[in-house]
Amino acid sequence: MTVADLFSIEGKTALVTGGGRGIGAMIARGYLQAGAARVYISSRKADELDAAVAAFAEFGECVAIPADLSRADECQRLASEVSEREGGRLDILVNNAGANWGAPFAEFPDTAWDRVLDVNVKGVFHLTQALAPALSAAGTSRNPSRVINIGSIDGIRVPEMDTYSYSASKAAVHHMTRVLARRLGRDNITVNAIAPGPFESKMMAATLDAFRDHIEAASPFGRIGEPDDIAGAAIYLASRATAWVTGVILPVDGGMATTV
Repeated sequence: MTVADLFSIEGKTALVTGGGRGIGAMIARGYLQAGAARVYISSRKADELDAAVAAFAEFGECVAIPADLSRADECQRLASEVSEREGGRLDILVNNAGANWGAPFAEFPDTAWDRVLDVNVKGVFHLTQALAPALSAAGTSRNPSRVINIGSIDGIRVPEMDTYSYSASKAAVHHMTRVLARRLGRDNITVNAIAPGPFESKMMAATLDAFRDHIEAASPFGRIGEPDDIAGAAIYLASRATAWVTGVILPVDGGMATTV
């Protein structure tokens, strides 16, 4: 095996949730540029997915399947459609779809917990559960299939913003990653998580508009994340190089959570 083979994802198929924009779009495009045979993207908004498919067309085959991943039945529908299209096999699942909510402590509503946990925690579990047979069918002990959960550095550190349900949900994603890694290893599936720092996205737009200088100053590199930063980490975790890596939470944050 050459070094190029070791870090290749050429010919693999992937599903990236929340793939129409932000970090999900960065990962989906990175997979296509790295030679993935086909990348499925999903989110609630069909128009965003269609725009992403058009933008990615020059890099490879991208297929949009809209779904509301806060609902268990929609997770099952998405899993069934991808599995049927791929003959019951899938190499990579990236659980990136997420929701956030900010409000002062005294005013933080119960609906903020339901909305965020339904997508960020329950949706990750339900979709992984539904796709486990297809992932297992594509994996071997020496070249497993991959589940990559997108957590957050706010699930590692205490955030400055009033995003109580979001930070709790991402800490839950990190621990669920370790729990699923132990359970799914026997099915030839690795489960790892990326904990991103700040990247350009719709979710981060208002925060970056207000606090960009402060956020950039918190990084040893003096900048926020760029598309290649997150795509590179996702490609690495999907490649043969990490066939014996599971249950890991990988911060991709320029040192913001790991050096402060």
